[in-house]
Amino acid sequence: MIYLYGAGGHAKVIIDILEMQGNTVAGIFDDNLTKKVWNFPTLAFPGPFDFSKDELIISIGNNLIRERISKTLANFITAIHPSSVVSRYASIADGSVIMAGAIVNASTTIGNHCIINTNASVDHDCVLQDFVHISPNVTLCGDVFVGKCSHIGAGAVIIPGKKIGINSVVGAGSVVISDVQDNTVVVGNPARFIKINNH
Repeated sequence: MIYLYGAGGHAKVIIDILEMQGNTVAGIFDDNLTKKVWNFPTLAFPGPFDFSKDELIISIGNNLIRERISKTLANFITAIHPSSVVSRYASIADGSVIMAGAIVNASTTIGNHCIINTNASVDHDCVLQDFVHISPNVTLCGDVFVGKCSHIGAGAVIIPGKKIGINSVVGAGSVVISDVQDNTVVVGNPARFIKINNH
């Protein structure tokens, strides 16, 4: 059986992907049992989860929360939308989700529990560490590195060969032409430092 952890909007997209892959979602775990996604049961973890055979995806968009929850769970799988284009020479680790229209090109490495959101483009030789979120319509040109728990906002562009540090945020619509340091927030065109990211 396949379960999700997190009964929010992100779960709706993952359920849709899993069903298009021919899978059935048995239920959704959440700390708030009053939350509902369509007619799927909301359950307290571990509930009916069978660690010997059941599988799981964390359906939460916040990188740090995904990281924290992942330490108490197991048996993670990936979800890849059938309309995405993923090179057979790319590597995608457990728990990651590739959404509709996304492109992941050759020799790219995507870590555990990453989100490649709708229509995002991740070009050749990129490296995304664990718990990265690439928002809709982002363009990562070739050989871009994105550090653990970083978030690239919708429509941002990262030019080739640049490095985004750990736990950093690139604001929506930004154009990154220089490396971004760890724990920082950058916005604009060209992207400029605006504050330290304390999360």
